Amino acid sequence: MGKELSKQTRQNWQINAFLFLSAILASLSGVYFLYFPEGFMGGRNPLYNVIILFNRQTWDLVHTWSGVGMIVIATLHTIIHWKWITSMTKKVWNELLAGTSKLSKFGKINVAINFMIGLTGLITAISGIYFLFDTSNSHATQAMFLFNRTTWDLIHTWAGVLMIITFILHFAIHWKWVTKVTRRYFSNEKRVVKPVIFSEQHDLAQSETQI
Repeated sequence: MGKELSKQTRQNWQINAFLFLSAILASLSGVYFLYFPEGFMGGRNPLYNVIILFNRQTWDLVHTWSGVGMIVIATLHTIIHWKWITSMTKKVWNELLAGTSKLSKFGKINVAINFMIGLTGLITAISGIYFLFDTSNSHATQAMFLFNRTTWDLIHTWAGVLMIITFILHFAIHWKWVTKVTRRYFSNEKRVVKPVIFSEQHDLAQSETQI
């Protein structure tokens, strides 16, 4: 039996769990649309409305609302970890200006992956919101807001693919944290664990609490 988690760590685990679930649903439904793009019913499109568990309309609803949930939870995640984000941003920026780095190799990789997740996630969210409000549902209409619908579709698709890749990398390098905290989360033993405090000398340890 493991130690009881601190309130902060339990909160992090719960938010990450919901974020993971929404990301899985958004990713699976996104892969469906990637392999079975929209088109018209007829002989030239034998893959029209292919049913894999659900029909296209249901997959569309799953993708839309899991994406909305993902945006909301990711925003909450960012707010909660804002102090860590700003601290690490200032640290990295100052080290770039000075031409030196005190971050460990793991710390650098973690910061780079987190940056890519944030960037690709933001682009995916913005392009997704475009489709949420664009009800034309037709490339022929070419609804315009900065770009046409086809361009927004490409941006959303490939930003989403990159986000999935970086998310998998993020998940992989924090696998030890995930398994350890998950076991302790469901443990009945009640012993308090103090939350890890960020410091320049412990960027690796702190990064593990910021999954």
